[in-house]
Amino acid sequence: MVPRILIVDDEADFIELVKFRLANLGCEFLVANDGVHALTQARQFKPDLILLDILLPDLDGLSVCEILKRQPATKKIPVIFMSALSPGVSKRTAMLQAEDFFTKPLDLERLEQRVAGLLKPVLVAV
Repeated sequence: MVPRILIVDDEADFIELVKFRLANLGCEFLVANDGVHALTQARQFKPDLILLDILLPDLDGLSVCEILKRQPATKKIPVIFMSALSPGVSKRTAMLQAEDFFTKPLDLERLEQRVAGLLKPVLVAV
């Protein structure tokens, strides 16, 4: 089974950059451009990891994460936030819900290492 990563961001170029950087991990990528689509993708495909922007056009990433963590089928999916923080959102608040937080612009090397670490049990099983 190939590990699946759901990347949620409203910037197509940013999604492509992240996919390019993580391609050598041998993962399958799912993409969502807004919070509602992210919820649909997560419920349908149960990815092994979600990379989630906070600032999304419809439902913000914090709300998406909160909804996913309350549902039995998705609550154990690790989430990494990738965002330029908006006013009123603290990194501390985000970290209460997620495994990690990366501020844009991303340190792509560090992100790749963190993703590989979180996916290690899945990658070993492959």
